[in-house]
Amino acid sequence: MPFDHNDHYHPLLLRNLPPGGRTALDIGCGTGRFARRLAARGYEVDALDPSAEVIAEAEAAGGGPRFRRADVTEEDLPAAHYDVITCLASLHHMPFDTVTRLRAALAPGGTLLVLGCYAGATWWDVVASPANAVARATVYASERLRGDRTPPLKPPVHRPDMRLPDIRGEAARLLPGSSVRQLLFWRYLLTYERT
Repeated sequence: MPFDHNDHYHPLLLRNLPPGGRTALDIGCGTGRFARRLAARGYEVDALDPSAEVIAEAEAAGGGPRFRRADVTEEDLPAAHYDVITCLASLHHMPFDTVTRLRAALAPGGTLLVLGCYAGATWWDVVASPANAVARATVYASERLRGDRTPPLKPPVHRPDMRLPDIRGEAARLLPGSSVRQLLFWRYLLTYERT
């Protein structure tokens, strides 16, 4: 399976999992890489994605999660159920206030982890641009050396339209006590723990 640029962030997300968690919801799961990592850690994982094509590929790969085609903005999520909810590079495909639906589905003490993408460029992005080019070239070369010529699925892509300061403001308003940390390559990590 071809490398996904967001795979770099899996260890960061795994370090932020709540202790003793049992249930997880992975929003915008794509082909299921991160959902399978959660399942390997003992979580019962519900993994949702609106694309039938990527859900079919995720199911074909197996690995433990319950994959389902669903749009989280319309899905009835169980209240106060999940110990962890993850959303990797998919929140910008939906209204930001979807986080309130995710917050309501968190069990007390549960954690919401959003690896998000933002619009615009900060000084940090400008400095990181050469590193981004090197990382992409390295991934390309690695895939060629392994003989991996299968092109990744191309699900519908929506460019981020919120700038980082706006994301921070909305997160503070909708998820009081949350934190937003800027990462490399136009990404951020939003963490929120439900009390």
